[in-house]
Amino acid sequence: MSGPSGRKPSFGYTRSSRLLTPSDFRTVFKRNVRSHDRYFTVLAHRSGNSPRLGSAVARKACGSAVGRNRLKRIIRESFRHARERLPKVDLVVIVKPGAGKIANPQLRDSLEKHWQVITNKCVR
Repeated sequence: MSGPSGRKPSFGYTRSSRLLTPSDFRTVFKRNVRSHDRYFTVLAHRSGNSPRLGSAVARKACGSAVGRNRLKRIIRESFRHARERLPKVDLVVIVKPGAGKIANPQLRDSLEKHWQVITNKCVR
């Protein structure tokens, strides 16, 4: 399987694929395109870089650290598989309360829809 450029897609989650600094997050929070449903709010800000991801998982989303880490893993996995299709954007995924009680396949489906909405809104 190869990506749109003819090369094999990379599914790694490297340092260059992440939002690292508070200023990166602030930029996305201030100027963004948004997509939301009952589990997630996804904010996107166009950038000159390849897609980068940041996440915000509050205790209200899931009370246990194990549950919050599960949500973060699901978000990262979904992002890694969608990265080749995403435009050049910085993304912040905010997890809503109660998402920790939802099964993994439902969460992955929700994120896949968000990636499609963000792609459609940012390509215009």
